[in-house]
Amino acid sequence: MSDRDDYTSEIRPGERVLDRNPASADDARICFIGEIRTPWGPQDCPRNIGSARQSGQGARIELIEGMGEGLEGLAPGQPLVVLYWMDRARRDLILQAPRHTEAPRGTFALRSPNRPNPVAMSVVLIVSIDARAGVIEIDALDCFDRTPVVDLKPWHASIDSPAELPSGRNP
Repeated sequence: MSDRDDYTSEIRPGERVLDRNPASADDARICFIGEIRTPWGPQDCPRNIGSARQSGQGARIELIEGMGEGLEGLAPGQPLVVLYWMDRARRDLILQAPRHTEAPRGTFALRSPNRPNPVAMSVVLIVSIDARAGVIEIDALDCFDRTPVVDLKPWHASIDSPAELPSGRNP
């Protein structure tokens, strides 16, 4: 077991864990395409992308060899969807008690990294691209240094903005 596999932490009152740890399942394969470089570690990582942006600290995505060509067509200033694997998060919590809520909530009602499949998503802005080196400088990201990247996708308002809700409905 590597240090990345050690995601044990205290169980807060009201939290519940699954009967089995989803990390032990052998039913999917993901190919990480690179890693995210940030100044953050477990003690100082921002809680969300907004806080990461407020810090003024940028981030960088470093793709593995051979993936840089996949950046063709992206440009500085463009929004980018980054899917990343929160490899140091718990995977067995199904009911969580965040400090910012009054009562426990189900994992799927939260943006917490603690989930059966710790996939995170953020929309960032591309600052610069070096496709030959497979490096993208971005405005910010709220994850630990060396977090694995699952995928990158361009963000398009015409596709990615949610539909308007019917009158009188609140999200």
